[in-house]
Amino acid sequence: MDQLFDRLFPICRSITGPGVRETLAILQEYIPLQVEAVSTGTVVYDWQIPKEWRIRDAWIKDSEGNKIVDFKENNLHVLNYSVPVDQTMTLDELKSNLYSLPHLPDAIPYVTSYYKERWGFCLSQRQLEGLQPGNYQVYIDSEHVHGELNYGHLVLPGENTEEVLISSYICHPSMANNELSGPIVAAFLYNRIKSWPKRRFTYRFVLAPETIGAVAYLHQNGKDLLENLHAGLVLTCLGGEATLSFKGTRRGNTDLDVLIQHLFHNQIPGRTRPFTPIHGSDERQYGSPGFNLPVGQITRVLHDGYIGYHNSMDTKEAMGIDSLQRSVNELETILHSLELQGHYINLNPYGEVKLDKHELYPDFNFIGLWGHSNNQVVDHRTQLNRILTMLNYADGQHSLLQIADKCGCSVLELEPVLQILLEKQLIKGPFTEKRGLFE
Repeated sequence: MDQLFDRLFPICRSITGPGVRETLAILQEYIPLQVEAVSTGTVVYDWQIPKEWRIRDAWIKDSEGNKIVDFKENNLHVLNYSVPVDQTMTLDELKSNLYSLPHLPDAIPYVTSYYKERWGFCLSQRQLEGLQPGNYQVYIDSEHVHGELNYGHLVLPGENTEEVLISSYICHPSMANNELSGPIVAAFLYNRIKSWPKRRFTYRFVLAPETIGAVAYLHQNGKDLLENLHAGLVLTCLGGEATLSFKGTRRGNTDLDVLIQHLFHNQIPGRTRPFTPIHGSDERQYGSPGFNLPVGQITRVLHDGYIGYHNSMDTKEAMGIDSLQRSVNELETILHSLELQGHYINLNPYGEVKLDKHELYPDFNFIGLWGHSNNQVVDHRTQLNRILTMLNYADGQHSLLQIADKCGCSVLELEPVLQILLEKQLIKGPFTEKRGLFE
């Protein structure tokens, strides 16, 4: 993760251009993305793919020829999507095109103007206050050309065609938590899921420029998602010391919503938030009313929750690579639980199953064995109680999560019992939807 971060961080990304393609090419070494292109001018619902932005150099020189702002030192110094400029002007004329953060005097802000032509430079408030009256030469070597918007995606097949979406964005320049945490976690999460012995669901990974890229992706792939998507997560801001924070789906009551609430209560420290279209990331596109897909957002810190949001203080040191590792671990736990969640059916529903025949119950009974679940395991009847509860409520109507709640444990704590009953062919499942016993 650390090595991948160091390769990706210096790249000047935007919603289009060479930086996006370079980023995708590096990520392809870790995850077999298929890279697609959507041409400039393509209409995608209410949007249109803009001209591609390419930038080579940019700087401001004072009257003595000293570079006081240099794009090559920090790519945040240029307003993202700036048109070219090569002019000499006074400080007063220049100031209308300078951007800083007075409350963070040493931070360089990240500023964009994708859909209206303008130019500008970003610098720290301390730099701005140090500028002396006089003439300044400003230079931006950029161009807007008929090109393309690029995104990467792949499908990792499972036992059925129901899909789980993992989506993040690749359009911010040199920022750590708000840019690189998502795609890095997605890449390493892919390799975890790929290594599972079996997958119930098919997994779809999407890395696209935020907003316009997600809209373009939906324009080209939305029909497949409408037909097949079971659950989805948008990954963003997964660094830092905070616990996971889940922004629910627009529907609010999907398997994913209920499961994550259950896990945050029983297994993983975390907190939940309701869906809102007012702010967030690409869950707003997946959750637009025409699609209303079961996609939530997962993060550690919200945009207003850390000082480095959209500025040069968003660094690897502030984010912490170890927090990305923790995010991969916890997201794998969530997805593994989603694989287990569903409805199960007892294959011997008339009367109780004769458990001793299946080596799941003591084969003789007296008070001294009441703490045994079987002839070998002593666990104060916990396993036996869970077996009995699982078999009774495996009626195709109760989900595994509901059964776990009845057992007073998490779905993951119920997994050993579940595997025993499946291996002994006493139950079958999981099924996504409710089923009758004889279906």
